[in-house]
Amino acid sequence: MKRTVPVLTALLLTACSAAPAPAETAPVTTAETAPAVTSESVSESTSETSILASIDYDSTVVRVDGTRFTVNGEEIWINGVNTPWDKWNDFGGAFNESFWDEHFAMLHEEGVNASRVWVNCNGMSIVKLDADGIVTSVSKKHWTDLDKLFEIAAKHEIYLMPTLLSFDHFKEGNQGAKNWRAMVQSEAGIQSYVDKYVIPFVERYGDNPYLWCIDLMNEPDWVKENKECGQVGWEYLCNFFAHEAAAIHEHSDELVTVGAGMIKYNSDKFDGNYFSDEFLQSLAGEGAYLDVWSPHYYLWQKSFLGCPFETDPVSYGLDGLKPAVIGECAIMDDSGVPIKDSYIGAYEHGWNGVMAWTSNGVDDCGSMEQLEEAVNAMDEKLKNA
Repeated sequence: MKRTVPVLTALLLTACSAAPAPAETAPVTTAETAPAVTSESVSESTSETSILASIDYDSTVVRVDGTRFTVNGEEIWINGVNTPWDKWNDFGGAFNESFWDEHFAMLHEEGVNASRVWVNCNGMSIVKLDADGIVTSVSKKHWTDLDKLFEIAAKHEIYLMPTLLSFDHFKEGNQGAKNWRAMVQSEAGIQSYVDKYVIPFVERYGDNPYLWCIDLMNEPDWVKENKECGQVGWEYLCNFFAHEAAAIHEHSDELVTVGAGMIKYNSDKFDGNYFSDEFLQSLAGEGAYLDVWSPHYYLWQKSFLGCPFETDPVSYGLDGLKPAVIGECAIMDDSGVPIKDSYIGAYEHGWNGVMAWTSNGVDDCGSMEQLEEAVNAMDEKLKNA
């Protein structure tokens, strides 16, 4: 269905919990890496494109107003999906500009206006760490590929939620797993990642209004729970998130979230909210907080955690103080409930958006072919609200 009225719709890029992304692929051959990238060197971003020059930042950027998302003072609802990767470790690897350009154009035509993209799936060729977890370099090609992605996003009015890391980085079989585990358990390692990657990232792309919200990590739950991912404690993972969030808030106005694999660790109703303002600020000060809740949901969770499509965010277990989106859910599962009904259920129960997995069919959870009816139905519903 062609889009006839501008309505905000979102696309998230992340792995299906029911069918995880490959834990490891061979190292991607990339362009030369830059020696010890610094905030100063990377913040010299590419010159402003004619596309960005024609966009008014203040009237385009997504902001948070209480528990709502707004653009130019008007509330928006995230009618979205995930497009996690094309080739896996695309940015700094086998980035295909045509794929992203054509796919984002299609999404825009269908009413989708935001995308969650994994900008680093598990690649040591993108951000290189030594054995102590200290960042030694960041791929130059990573930055130039991301420059193109952000330009494409602005061209097609697709808001981006870049996911910076995933549990896949920590998984046995990934050549850098031990280095990543060392990084999050080292104050020096964390600081090197913040200084050499996180701050340069927001300084490079912070003036693009289509940078919607930064997802610090995809499903850190499995880094905590699974032996194959190191069973790293929340005290380390949340210290990492806290320092990242504090740096992002100090150096930009960007929104921050963590794509929790389930509500279990994001709620005092269950095992505790490890992403609460109180806990993060105890680790890294006043600027350490998340702006958005974005827990993931898959059918296997329903029997012990409930279903977000059938209840409001507070009853589901969130604190009701921030906008809340369902950051991942399968387009197809065995529930017997059409994905269209799930989107409408989330909307009617007060969620701020849904981001289904995935728009480009990276696994057996479905693709845009099965999702089209849902996003079209929500597009019509929002136009008539």
